[in-house]
Amino acid sequence: MKANIAQGFWDEKIECMDRKSMEALQTERLRDLVKRVYATVPFHQRRFAEHGVRPEDIKSLKDLARLPFMTKQDLRDTYPFGLFSRPMDEVVEIHSSSGTTGKPVVVGYTRNDLDLWATVMARTLRCGGVSEKDVVQNAYGYGLFTGGLGVHYGAQKIGASVVPISGGNSKRQIMIMQDFGTDALCCTPSYSLCLAEVAEEMGVDLRTMKLRVGFFGAEPWSESMRAEIEKKLGILALDIYGLTEIIGPGVASECPYRKGLHINEDHFLPEVIDSETGQVLPYGQEGELVITTLTKEAFPVIRFRTRDITVLDPEPCECGRTLVRMKRVTGRTDDMLIIRGVNVFPSQIEDVLVKIEGVAPHYLIVVDRKGTLDDIEIRVEVSEGNLADEVKKFEELERKIKNELESVLGISTKIKLVEPHAIERSMGKAVRVQDRRNLKED
Repeated sequence: MKANIAQGFWDEKIECMDRKSMEALQTERLRDLVKRVYATVPFHQRRFAEHGVRPEDIKSLKDLARLPFMTKQDLRDTYPFGLFSRPMDEVVEIHSSSGTTGKPVVVGYTRNDLDLWATVMARTLRCGGVSEKDVVQNAYGYGLFTGGLGVHYGAQKIGASVVPISGGNSKRQIMIMQDFGTDALCCTPSYSLCLAEVAEEMGVDLRTMKLRVGFFGAEPWSESMRAEIEKKLGILALDIYGLTEIIGPGVASECPYRKGLHINEDHFLPEVIDSETGQVLPYGQEGELVITTLTKEAFPVIRFRTRDITVLDPEPCECGRTLVRMKRVTGRTDDMLIIRGVNVFPSQIEDVLVKIEGVAPHYLIVVDRKGTLDDIEIRVEVSEGNLADEVKKFEELERKIKNELESVLGISTKIKLVEPHAIERSMGKAVRVQDRRNLKED
């Protein structure tokens, strides 16, 4: 990893605001938000009435807990524009989720929303030291997916030179890194390792390039994968967080100290709740992240349940920011696998695999049901140099992986070693799980 990574502030007054002033700002914006959505969105009028609350009841941040939650199903049930709080002639951009079941989530942006999006992404990139002098290679997907354009707007806001290459065409990505002198790479963490693989095949050492920082998000990843990325690309790897339902990327991001992601809480008010009871949990306790958009115009949400599991920390960071920090997401309540009564997250499996010598950081979890019992098979790619090794070494490697995983997960697993590149690569979010049990959705 290259040393002396600079960082900066985009809006130091907000990013370093004292807690009392921040809460006053949040309270004012929350009260305005509740009045606005009640006046413009029939869904919120009905939901408020069902819960016996009116806009005038919301006087402080403590009153937030009186408001009902929103879920992704609410957004699908009101497809496509039922939650918009601005008329369509004010909506200048529309994005949609990449969900594969049911109706997709559709979100809209006014011109002010796009400026807000650019601003929070400018904070994100500046947090990792990006300036107007830099070349930003944006390998997030452009289109209905929010990743590409969110990063694009933020880099433009800063004044950096944006390369809107999107995902895929990996050899060209490497060529452009070399020829354009890319300073910052933006993509999913799994795709960054795919680029490292391609570069190695091309005989290119990414560590010798100008590239110094990467902004990685859109999928869960572990500290071990971070170490792997930094080792192979020679960069500072930073986690960024966002959701289509909230705004896209730009909700929260790491600084170089990497002790949690700074939430842009002047715009996105965070809570952590017990996912079973809905009770708000105090700072420091792990639970499900809930977000209220304080300033969004076209598509505001109130107490949206993200299903992401994290912990909130209000203490100021060494970087000087006072924004509440969230721990890196450890999993989701809705992609958590329950195997024979045990809760399993793909990130737990990844964390074990990337520490084992002889295997590549590419894997696929296949869950099936044999009779009444769940069966889990983990397919893992071996490293390039291991193909010619004898069967005995393969059996020893499989046994080592199996033992390591069972000690972490608490359940037995089947391990299947496969050849390099046998697991399909993704240009966007990596597909880590095949659940063949045909479990019914709640």
